[in-house]
Amino acid sequence: MSTIAAISTPMGTGGIAVIRISGEDAKIIADKVFFSKSGKKVSELGPYQALFGDVKSDSGEKIDEAVALNFNAPHSFTGENVVEISCHGGIYAVKEVLSVIYKAGAKPASPGEFTKRAFLNGKMDLTKAEAVMDIISAKGKKAMQSAVNAKDGALSKKINNIKDKLIELCGNLSAWADYPDDDIPQVDDEMLITYLTDTEEELNNLLSNFEAGRIIREGVNTVIAGKPNAGKSTLMNLLSGCERSIVSSYAGTTRDVVEETVMLGSIPLRLADTAGIRNTSDPIESIGVELTKKRISSAEFIMAVFDSSEELSNEDEELIESIGEVPCLAVINKCDLETKLDIKYIESKFSKIAYISAKMGNGLDELRTKCEELLKVNEVGTDGENLFTERQKHHTEEALKAVIEAKEAFYMGFTLDAVTVSCESALASLSELTGERVSDSVVDNVFSRFCVGK
Repeated sequence: MSTIAAISTPMGTGGIAVIRISGEDAKIIADKVFFSKSGKKVSELGPYQALFGDVKSDSGEKIDEAVALNFNAPHSFTGENVVEISCHGGIYAVKEVLSVIYKAGAKPASPGEFTKRAFLNGKMDLTKAEAVMDIISAKGKKAMQSAVNAKDGALSKKINNIKDKLIELCGNLSAWADYPDDDIPQVDDEMLITYLTDTEEELNNLLSNFEAGRIIREGVNTVIAGKPNAGKSTLMNLLSGCERSIVSSYAGTTRDVVEETVMLGSIPLRLADTAGIRNTSDPIESIGVELTKKRISSAEFIMAVFDSSEELSNEDEELIESIGEVPCLAVINKCDLETKLDIKYIESKFSKIAYISAKMGNGLDELRTKCEELLKVNEVGTDGENLFTERQKHHTEEALKAVIEAKEAFYMGFTLDAVTVSCESALASLSELTGERVSDSVVDNVFSRFCVGK
């Protein structure tokens, strides 16, 4: 493979930037552009040693001061020879340093190519590689802890334990089927069903937490809905920590959808403050109301805001009817005022209710707790034993389907050969999950979603 290079830190003004060079000729290329103050070459360095010096062009012009850090194969992130050059973090300086590295013989790295090489060189399996992007994109502490543990192999270990049971089972089934004349005991029926049932349960457990885990990592599209002046914009501003939406005592102030992403406890909420639902003759406001209804129909999570100081209205009932099966938290606002709302009716319609005063800033802890309960994110641990990509979910579902088919084949009285075929199919799906059996196109697809430099 060719020697590649890319900027591994975000583009922009900063104290330092890191440019990573990886491949067989990493040291040779570094020696062409980096000149240490001591006169020592990068190729003379031992593992994990560094030099301070200058990066120069092929004409000898000094571009920037830098530090070159050496990693010898296979003890590097990619498993190849790697040199990391840390220079000043100015946009122009970084581009110039990278330019001379390319002129010296390095090829531009593709998105995710460093991590892809780590996978191809056996430094990590596919689940660990995918966890790298979760570390980079983590929006909260819980997501970060889970991603770090997955990168350290927690999910791989979980999957491998399941695979070990299937391998043992397939081995026993194959031995009995292939050598019927030898003194090999028949596979014990109770042991067979126990193995398959345990495997089915473990795969179901992995799948059961996928959606809540996805919410922790990626966030959830959340609509704040309610009638005019229920306090939607005040709630939006409270959650955002700033004046994100216009707050007014006049009905119909919010006419467009105002969006913001906030952290509520462990949940990244992609909030949309919408126009109040009501019948109006104002053509502009009518457009806003229609946008609200469309957002509600496509939302993943809804905060339905009700005014505690007013009686239940037709608009409130229309909102309740429009929610359907979407997870929804009823937010009873203005609890600092005298209650006129039919609370019992609201309680009969919603499984979770939070009582707040958005104007006074009261009830935010209760709101967070009820959201976490409703979205079941508290059921997701940070041990890293969770599925975190659609690809992993798909292969787990395929493995579960095969295990169920194996049990059904046994109970229907099919030969053990049929059970073996299903067990081997489940094993193949799990091997694809970890990357032991995976096509080049799948590998390319996984790493194409990575950023350049990782």
